[in-house]
Amino acid sequence: MSLLLVSKNRNLKPYKEALLELDPNLDVDIWPGIQNKERVQFAVAWRHPANLFDGFPNLKVISSLGAGVDHLLSDNTIPDDIQFTRIVAPSLSGQLADYVLTAVLNIIRKTDRYLDQQRRAIWRPLDSIKKDAIAVGVMGLGAIGEKTATRLRDNGFNVNGWSKSQKQIDGVNCYRKDQLGSFLAQTNIIICLLPLTPETEGILDLELFKSLKKPSFLINVARGGHLVEEDLIYALDTDLISHATLDVFSEEPLPESHPFWGRDKITITPHIASVTDPKESAELILENYKRMLSGMDLLHQVDREAGY
Repeated sequence: MSLLLVSKNRNLKPYKEALLELDPNLDVDIWPGIQNKERVQFAVAWRHPANLFDGFPNLKVISSLGAGVDHLLSDNTIPDDIQFTRIVAPSLSGQLADYVLTAVLNIIRKTDRYLDQQRRAIWRPLDSIKKDAIAVGVMGLGAIGEKTATRLRDNGFNVNGWSKSQKQIDGVNCYRKDQLGSFLAQTNIIICLLPLTPETEGILDLELFKSLKKPSFLINVARGGHLVEEDLIYALDTDLISHATLDVFSEEPLPESHPFWGRDKITITPHIASVTDPKESAELILENYKRMLSGMDLLHQVDREAGY
């Protein structure tokens, strides 16, 4: 029996080394160096090649290498009987909460404006936005969303949260799925942390931007597929959105010719809001691998119909 690591654009050697450090007896392959497809029962994947997993007759489980699983759910060639899991690591939640807090602070302190003034050698103090004058809204209140919402709350912000089902979080105004309009009307800074599903794809569109409380800002750290890019450009050009911070994109790396580049009202980072740590991930991967071998319930199992 063996464990397979798969990614088209990520160095997986540190993950193999971390796994073997935990258990030297493991048989670990890194795609495309597969010794025997029939021995593979457990795979770990991130942006895997299309149609890869229909050629492993004994594959039982595929784990995402991160919290997102849309790359697995969108692959219709993966047999229905294969279980999906994902990595939900404490460090991922903490990193992402830190990133969002930094982005929100940059918005209220107008850091992007000061950087532009620096490039042009302009000395001009600007009025900051007071914390009590705005509200931030977190879309998606899973483990990562709740961590982010409470981090913002603990730093003195008025925080709203919106999720599919009703949640209860101290100090956070929680809205359920059918209360999206009310949530948006009370939110200035919208933060997308939703899973990417057919229901949430394209949710960050012009209609949503128009519904936000002014001034309005966008932070997307979920998936590029949540955003209708043309609608954001229009919203920025017409001041419906004052500034956008984007860490995820429909096409990554973002092409040099993409219209987002060079726009003063967009801050771009290269999908680094949270980065999986090989040693921490290896512990979670190994735990689920052993659970699979023992016939136990898997940790962080994905509901294919729900999309997360």
